[in-house]
Amino acid sequence: MLQRNLSSFSSRFMSWLSVQLGLILFLVFLIGCGEQKEQLNVFTWANYVNEEIRTGFEKEYGVTVIVDTYGSNEDLLTKLSAGATGYDIIMPSDYMVTRMIHQNLLAELNRSNIPNFQNLSPVYLDKYFDPKNKYSVPYTFGTAGIAYDSSVVSPAPDSWSVLWDEKYKNKFSLLDDPRETPGVALKLLGYSINTTDLEQLGQAKEKLLEQKPLVKQYKSEAEELLIAGDVVMAHCWSGDAFRAADQKPNIRYVIPKEGSSQFIDNVCIPKDAPNKELAEKFIDYLLRPEINAKITVFTKYGTCVEGAKEHLPEALQKHEYIYPSAEVIKTLERIKDPGEFLQQYDRVWEEVKAK
Repeated sequence: MLQRNLSSFSSRFMSWLSVQLGLILFLVFLIGCGEQKEQLNVFTWANYVNEEIRTGFEKEYGVTVIVDTYGSNEDLLTKLSAGATGYDIIMPSDYMVTRMIHQNLLAELNRSNIPNFQNLSPVYLDKYFDPKNKYSVPYTFGTAGIAYDSSVVSPAPDSWSVLWDEKYKNKFSLLDDPRETPGVALKLLGYSINTTDLEQLGQAKEKLLEQKPLVKQYKSEAEELLIAGDVVMAHCWSGDAFRAADQKPNIRYVIPKEGSSQFIDNVCIPKDAPNKELAEKFIDYLLRPEINAKITVFTKYGTCVEGAKEHLPEALQKHEYIYPSAEVIKTLERIKDPGEFLQQYDRVWEEVKAK
């Protein structure tokens, strides 16, 4: 009898305990759901969204912002084309916007959620890559050129030919980019960065193969190499050079006399973005003049928002390479989508790196 009573009590106790544990787990679940924040996933270039902007948006909207990075437009395209999902914001350069529109990878923007679009300067709108800005919003603009340590490199370079000089063997880097780096050789040869002439591209390939024994590294994050002193010269994007100069004042930047590339990087929303409306709020936040000025202060690229310039330090407002002269601009080309010929650029670049 005692054994049966104990057994009955034990059974009732275990049943009661099971109910209590279930209630506790349910309450934990509810609390967890209540605390879960909406998340914005940003896929962008390194050093393009700083902590102040990220945390500022998080606090104002009560959300979490996660930032992931890529090294080139082609890396971005490859990842999205392969079916990568979950990104709400991406930042492709001008020519890549064209390609992504053609591949149906971008969502059309709802301007009613982006009232600060009106703050953009008309100079940066309605460009060839997205004529009515249905899919893209200008973020920053910049150039590619040569950053160099003026305490080591003498005389100061003014031509791409310095990157073929034997005395700088293993002391310089080039962008790991299938358009920018072949573009250097094309410019040195007197051709367009956007050539679709196989013979001209072949000559550029031979020029890069001739140069390859001198190159220390192909790397797009040149800022790190310059600051560490791993290289004394770097083919790089202008913002990287100016951020490096903040750490090492001897760093200078030049756009070679043969000309170079210029670009507008844009904020876009992938077609399958899980949080499109939140992404549009983020774009609107970036277009506030005082916020946009912080982007230029951090990235050292030019602002596309008309009223932001007055919020910049005077040195940045008058920076000769952030805002190049009309004479320099005449030597610059925008990299454009060459259509199917892009395969030829990719092939050349892979062959150069594989040798």
